[in-house]
Amino acid sequence: MTMPSEPRLLPWTGPDGKPCHLITDDSDGYLSRLADYVESTQLGAATELLDRALATLDDTNTDSNDLRLLAKDLAGALRDTLRVAISRGHRLTPFE
Repeated sequence: MTMPSEPRLLPWTGPDGKPCHLITDDSDGYLSRLADYVESTQLGAATELLDRALATLDDTNTDSNDLRLLAKDLAGALRDTLRVAISRGHRLTPFE
């Protein structure tokens, strides 16, 4: 569990690919709201990509280049979704 004053894993990485964290007691601050918005956008994009993937995989005429691009897009969406899940999991309050 992450307390409000502990670092929050942000839904993006730095220029060197390393994770970014936010330390704040204000869960309604600008960066917190921006992170919430980016997480929501990433999850929405993953949902749309899943629909596209299912349609693409059902199409027997899909060529290998399209499948490779789909796999790359799915891997990126999975990476983003896992980062959101980890970040949100750290912010859960324990059951007592």
